[in-house]
Amino acid sequence: MSRWIERILKEFPPELSRFWIAADPDDVLLDEQILASLRSRGFEVLPFEDSVGFRTDYEERYRAAWDRGDSGPSEALVLHLRSGVIDDLPWDYLRDGRRVSLSLADLFPKLSYGVVRQIGSEHLEVLFDAQSKHATQVLGDAGTKDFILTHIFGVSPYLMSRPEALWRDLLRLHFSDKMIPPVLASHVVSVLEGQSAFKDLPLGKLFSSKAYFLTVVQDAWERFLTRNGVTCSRSVDTARGVHEAAPDIPFEHPDVRVLADSMFLDGTLHPVAIEGRPTGIPDWAKVGVVEDPDALAKLVEEGASRLSGSLPGADASYRDWAQLSRRLGEVISRFHGLAPARAEPVGQKVLDVQTAADARLREWVTAHYADLPSLPAAKGPVMVHHVPRFLSLRRDAGEARLALLVFDGLAMDQWIQIRESLALRAPELVFEENACFAWLPTLTSVSRQALFSGMKPREFANSIESTAQEPTLWSRFWQDQGLRTNEVLYRKGIKRTEQLSEIEMAIADPTIKVAGIVVDTVDEIVHGAIFGKRGIASQISSWCESGFVERLFGTLLDGGFHVYLTADHGNVDAVGIGRLNQGVATELRGERVRAYRSEAISASTPDHIDAFRLDIGGLPSDFLPLFAGGRGAFVPCGEPIVSHGGLSVEELIVPFIKVTYASTKK
Repeated sequence: MSRWIERILKEFPPELSRFWIAADPDDVLLDEQILASLRSRGFEVLPFEDSVGFRTDYEERYRAAWDRGDSGPSEALVLHLRSGVIDDLPWDYLRDGRRVSLSLADLFPKLSYGVVRQIGSEHLEVLFDAQSKHATQVLGDAGTKDFILTHIFGVSPYLMSRPEALWRDLLRLHFSDKMIPPVLASHVVSVLEGQSAFKDLPLGKLFSSKAYFLTVVQDAWERFLTRNGVTCSRSVDTARGVHEAAPDIPFEHPDVRVLADSMFLDGTLHPVAIEGRPTGIPDWAKVGVVEDPDALAKLVEEGASRLSGSLPGADASYRDWAQLSRRLGEVISRFHGLAPARAEPVGQKVLDVQTAADARLREWVTAHYADLPSLPAAKGPVMVHHVPRFLSLRRDAGEARLALLVFDGLAMDQWIQIRESLALRAPELVFEENACFAWLPTLTSVSRQALFSGMKPREFANSIESTAQEPTLWSRFWQDQGLRTNEVLYRKGIKRTEQLSEIEMAIADPTIKVAGIVVDTVDEIVHGAIFGKRGIASQISSWCESGFVERLFGTLLDGGFHVYLTADHGNVDAVGIGRLNQGVATELRGERVRAYRSEAISASTPDHIDAFRLDIGGLPSDFLPLFAGGRGAFVPCGEPIVSHGGLSVEELIVPFIKVTYASTKK
């Protein structure tokens, strides 16, 4: 156990109390590793966001059990208060609770509090050790920024005197998803702006926006190929759309080349289709071109092999899994784009990495999934029920009109396919890509209701088997944030281009501040699929060619909306393991999961059926899911099917995307 975690845990001696009050304005406790460590000691952390909801949980699940002499859901409960003001809590909490105050100012006394509080919690453990070892005196703002850049990000702007040093560090940071916080990015830019070598570069956007950075690098790569006598299949100017002219990136430099190579292999950068043979470029650059279909098949095979050796382990963070889901999605999307004859030889390698990733994810979920609902959403939703809260924070930050697009059933690989189509059809669009976790079981009535309500499934137990309450739950959330009913829009069943005129009319009303729109096309395709996910990819391609997606995005952006896209769950290729014939005993019957109201019946699964139970804390206590094992489904043995509801990377981790216009179009 690290010294950082030990320092936090020492504030909670388990023998002193069952009920704790933690004043934690900096969300120190809301970190995966700290939550997991507290849980291992018998503590559960429950955020105090809604006084009525908290009291219901506390009284019914904890205090009642403790009064009976039972241990309850956990041996101790921590009321987490995102404030330093404890005295406003109900008097009985203050009477019974043992108080703890946590502050980054106290934990990092040698560093500037104003800077440290803007650093992601994932960096605090390393920063705590660095402070202990290397901070010999109290540092001001500038000194703290340099200290963090050096010890956390391995960056020193004072040493970036040549282009290869700048591009090496930019590629490394964006490839590893180790984003520099804005306060540090501004500091780096202020140092570099005085150097003539970088005077024409949009340094601020290159450091702060991964989507913008990747667009610039992709364009620069195509220009690099063109300068070396390679003819690209599409015009660089056409592909670039309204972006600024691409800078010259020193791809030939070994430090830059090795990172670009890795980014092409895992899908962060995309090989360029070319005409003829690439005789004008060195061998190392051929990873970034597609001269024939065999080259793409080789890229898929190499990408799958690379992923197989770098799957997250039991101690990984949710960020590691989000990154893995995107990289796996790139491989699957490329695989589905291959002709059948070229896909067959590499199909087993792709399936092997999918299966291995799912097995690792199941182990990780068993240990860590319970901690995800409590993580903060300020920098991005970790789970789908965080999305409304995150959007509310964006409204507070000045995004006056918001649109949430829920592409029902959209898996990560299918988003990547849509994104690649839009790169050709609508290059003026830019995507800030992230991921978040769906709710288990990954069923629409569970996860999509959580997405629109901002609540855990336990909090909408009465409607967990239907989506009929979604409009009410969506409206109620925004009313709680101060909006009126007529300022909130909800639409579902949007599938075809001809329906977009109705959306245009609805959002033309200037009183609409928030729009929630369910696009059902992918889910409809999935439930009608007979040729697996490869067949679905073909149908999605046809749907993209209809122009629906770019017109939907353009309609909302032109209407002044900040546009976010996500999904309630994904989908997976599965194979039948046998039907469960239990009559009306199951409340929800999916191909990948069954949900029961009776413990006895849920335990009556035949021994020959590969299935497992998983205790999921945010579900109603009488809602008991039984999951098909591996990539199995509760359909006749051997029958292939595309479905959802279960626990796989493709079902559980979904896209969360911000859609914007490129910088010169507002």
